[in-house]
Amino acid sequence: MLKTNCKFLLSACLFGAFALCHLHAQDGDVTVNQDAQITTLLKLKKEVNKERLNYKIQVYSGNRSGAEKARVEFRNVYTDWSTSMEYETPNYKVWIGNFNTQLEADRALLKIK
Repeated sequence: MLKTNCKFLLSACLFGAFALCHLHAQDGDVTVNQDAQITTLLKLKKEVNKERLNYKIQVYSGNRSGAEKARVEFRNVYTDWSTSMEYETPNYKVWIGNFNTQLEADRALLKIK
């Protein structure tokens, strides 16, 4: 009985080892069919994103005299960033910077605070 169990275990181990030796991943080719305009559209999107520098920080919103004062005070303390003042009814707003990414704008905001 013991010999039969040993033979069975030995046979099972050999079969398992044989099966593991012959396993392999499937090979195949993938073909992607897409419209040629998709590539053109992606290139255009990259160009538009490069040109857009629209991250700014608003430092003031209120009347004109307050906006001019805030702009002058900011320029005296921070000379690295440009400032602009815009009128959006009914307030004047002072914006600083022209950052490429939101991360750059967030870092500048931390310095200002």
